Amino acid sequence: MDFKDYYKILGVERGASEDEVRKAYRKLARKYHPDVSKEPDAEVRMRDVNEANDVLRDKEKRAAYDQLADHVARGGSPEGGFQAPPGWDEGFEFHRGPNQGPADHADFSEFFSSMFGAAEQRGAQRRNYRARGEDHHAAIEIALEDALNGAEREITLRSQQIDAQGRPELKTRTLSVKIPPGVHPGQFIRLAGQGMPGHGGEPAGDMYLEVRIAPHKLYRIEDRDLYMTLPITPTEGALGAQVQVPTPGGGVVEVTVPRNARNGLKLRLKERGLPGKPPGHLYLLLEIALPPADTEAARAAYEQLAKAAPFDPRRHLGV
Repeated sequence: MDFKDYYKILGVERGASEDEVRKAYRKLARKYHPDVSKEPDAEVRMRDVNEANDVLRDKEKRAAYDQLADHVARGGSPEGGFQAPPGWDEGFEFHRGPNQGPADHADFSEFFSSMFGAAEQRGAQRRNYRARGEDHHAAIEIALEDALNGAEREITLRSQQIDAQGRPELKTRTLSVKIPPGVHPGQFIRLAGQGMPGHGGEPAGDMYLEVRIAPHKLYRIEDRDLYMTLPITPTEGALGAQVQVPTPGGGVVEVTVPRNARNGLKLRLKERGLPGKPPGHLYLLLEIALPPADTEAARAAYEQLAKAAPFDPRRHLGV
């Protein structure tokens, strides 16, 4: 059995605060949760992350673990594998986490079970434990229109819970979610009381939904701003023009293309992006589309243009 470095697993320093541990756990939970992760070892990594969080978020467990880590650092782990010194947990009163039963850590590692499994049971017998339920995290994908206007959606989530016999089981539930206008990718929607049940009469934890916005056929999202490619003709780019553009809200506006507009020029439509304080903008990226020379008249027009307005786009290459 190997010693597990829980600080390394969460990517935090040994002196990390409780808030830093919580943030590190949330970040890794979003990355490795089996329901959303595409990592090949997501299930194992998620187990290690949950295990590290279980220890480092609990003051008594963390203090005992730090003492154990110091023992290992002093050469207390023999060549045949890690072994805890006798009486290593004396003076520490471990308790079980929210809504935990006998098999609650069945999927945790041999290291965790040997260190904290029996110790937790002894601590639970010595006192009645009270604690708020753990928070849960999941991802929700919505349409851009939902982010613009707000919506109410039903989502189905899967989570592992403990049955009456203390065995873990996978349960499915459906929640109604109100999506506020102006929500943007990476933002969290909090559902109060929808996490794990509390223990000893304490309140349940919360559910945090990370917002993801599905790709849109016209618009690309960056924070609260929206970007759209606007095709224009060479004539419109050279001479300037008034063109009509669809807006995310469903309307149409007339936009001025300036004379001698270049490919990639960015035009801004103020406060036409996602709503908020302040609201985002809509940026139009000009893309000059060349008419095909697929008729005699079109070829003749191109030849006449070449003669009337000679132009060498490669002159800066010096060849």
